[in-house]
Amino acid sequence: MADGSMQGFAQDKYAAVRAAFEDNFASGADVGASFCATVDGETVVDIWGGHADEAKTRPWEQDTIVNVYSTTKTMTALTALLVADRGELDFDAPVAKYWPQFAANGKAGVKVSHLMAHSSGLSGWQDQLVLADVYDWDKATSLLAAQAPWWEPGTAPGYHALSQGYLVGEVVRRITGKSLGTVFREEIAEPLGADFHIGFGPELDHRVADLIPPPALLSEFASEIARKSLSNPPIDPLDTRTRAWRAAEIPAAGGHGNARSIAEIHAILANGGLAKGKRIMSEAGCRKALELQIEGPDLVLGAPARFGMGFGLAGGVVPFPNPNTIYWGGYGGSLVVIDMDARATYAYAMNKMGGGTVGDMRAFSLLMAMWG
Repeated sequence: MADGSMQGFAQDKYAAVRAAFEDNFASGADVGASFCATVDGETVVDIWGGHADEAKTRPWEQDTIVNVYSTTKTMTALTALLVADRGELDFDAPVAKYWPQFAANGKAGVKVSHLMAHSSGLSGWQDQLVLADVYDWDKATSLLAAQAPWWEPGTAPGYHALSQGYLVGEVVRRITGKSLGTVFREEIAEPLGADFHIGFGPELDHRVADLIPPPALLSEFASEIARKSLSNPPIDPLDTRTRAWRAAEIPAAGGHGNARSIAEIHAILANGGLAKGKRIMSEAGCRKALELQIEGPDLVLGAPARFGMGFGLAGGVVPFPNPNTIYWGGYGGSLVVIDMDARATYAYAMNKMGGGTVGDMRAFSLLMAMWG
């Protein structure tokens, strides 16, 4: 529809979700957005609407995709879980087993699990970076490998906002010989026919919605560690509109997709390794994500954290109906929730950014409607 009105479907018992979605547009909270839910591997809600640009000249279509910032981390974690499920990666092993250079500066004992759970002490770069450095995989990873941790690894969480993707991604690359985005595409996205991309060419540009920056970008930081982790290099949502950003593999922040692709990919984890009738992983491999790695005050976010193997865990500041629930959100408001007890996934992706880093009321209003 050229007018940007709501499209898609919600099963009758989830009619309240459709109403909540429309309310987000009526209030002006959303410009363009998508929401999708799966239960037992079946897609039960798949709705989208609004516009792909701030001027409201392009409707948000069924196949519109958008940069989801840190919701990308869930795809990176899933890729690592898959490699581990095949027996090629041991989360308990030192990172240096796979990436020898990483042992420098006192990091010989840092485990892969520390990278997955934001507790490696490498939540950012010591050297001042410019944006072009983020596009240079070898530079971004080699600087981290050479660096000393900012706190004792494994003792506290500290959100690895941008660095996590390079750290986990380089381990995956050392093991498989392929970039993380390539492994993700070949072994997860393509087999499921899922429209999520970590680095892509110009052929998809016409389908990408413009992120609309929040009114105020982060400027106050709780600590020096937080400042270095969250503002080096400075993050500007307008950079996501460039070909350079889209082409680069930025596995902690550069993924593009929509609610449908996010929910349908994570049905793997919600359904014991099965999605779209395909066995992608073992059930035990999926449940690794639930294993608590660390909890306590996050040194970067300044809030309580409970991290499993690559995901936030239920039981912290965010209320969930069931205990075996994992989640993550992206800067601006995107969110995915995976409930292994209900065998359900819920995903929200939008272009009008809020100021938060881990979801906001737009997504939670949709979740409440699902659970109501």
